[in-house]
Amino acid sequence: RDYIGSPWQGPPCTHTPSSMSRCSFHIFHAMVFFCGTCAALVLPVHAFCKTTTATTSAAAAAAAGYKATSRAASSCIVATVNRREIGQLAAASLVLGVTPSVGGAKEPKTVVVAGATGQTGRRIIERLAAKGGLNVVGGVRNVQKAEKALGESSVTVRGAMVQQVAAIDASRVELKKLDVTDAVSNLADTMKDADALVIATGFVPGNPLEMNKAAHAVDNLGTVALVDAAKAAGVSKIVLVTSILTNGRAWGQAKSPGFVITNAFGSVLDEKLVAERYLRASGLDYTIVRPGGLKATPPSGKLVVSAEDTLNSGEVSRDLVADVCVAALFDDKSSNKVVELFESETAAEVAPSAWFS
Repeated sequence: RDYIGSPWQGPPCTHTPSSMSRCSFHIFHAMVFFCGTCAALVLPVHAFCKTTTATTSAAAAAAAGYKATSRAASSCIVATVNRREIGQLAAASLVLGVTPSVGGAKEPKTVVVAGATGQTGRRIIERLAAKGGLNVVGGVRNVQKAEKALGESSVTVRGAMVQQVAAIDASRVELKKLDVTDAVSNLADTMKDADALVIATGFVPGNPLEMNKAAHAVDNLGTVALVDAAKAAGVSKIVLVTSILTNGRAWGQAKSPGFVITNAFGSVLDEKLVAERYLRASGLDYTIVRPGGLKATPPSGKLVVSAEDTLNSGEVSRDLVADVCVAALFDDKSSNKVVELFESETAAEVAPSAWFS
């Protein structure tokens, strides 16, 4: 607050904050700015921060080998660096246990993952728990069964595919009942105090005579109920996993092989589309992640992130889908955006910071 609306004072940077862009990490309460005009990295330690915060920020700069100067007007620390050195200072902040963010997004403190025992959901809670500094809630239908399922590897049959499901360490995840067929009020109770919700639910094809009913209950009504519950609980961000070709009818893909085959399972793409539209009209900040055919194996190619309604084929590892879902929670460029995913062995590597660009 001691610098907004006023120019920087003291060497090496005297440019206004409007000429700066937020860098991709924080050092405790010190937001880091990069001045593209003079290539200076400025670490403003706000006047309301405690002395220990300022000391830690100075230590981070020193750990990266920078000479820090305090200006008398406030407790601002300024370090001169070039673009290639930014990564070193980011690393110094990581040593201190600081979780990076991208684009200055407000970082959630509590995240609920619906469908936490599913193959994608379990990967998401595993990654969130590994980040540290987060309260991770795994939404499941039965807590006792979920504890056992997450801790054991198994083989599952999904449609025509037989897939190996690996065990994960869920010791840092709080499991709570979250059944999408429950009343909205019950779902909202589970999401109480949560900042974000990741919806990784999806019906599992079984009895051919019941598939339409199951897809409607889970991928349509169930997702709608989760959105309503999130609004009631004060959740501000939802990441929803659906599928490529969810909106295929709108761009002439109704007869494409991918649409016909996928939608044969309970008209699931049509059900997912209803849920997508409901989320987009909800007024909540959202990211919709549409993966191609899901693989339970590790990635064999590079991740390609495409715009909505562009992909009608392709496969992608669930590992990469989970990575994108987690990234969407921390990148403000993901706000109100739809992305489609597949893997390519010939694609160039794309940094996570550019996934939602």
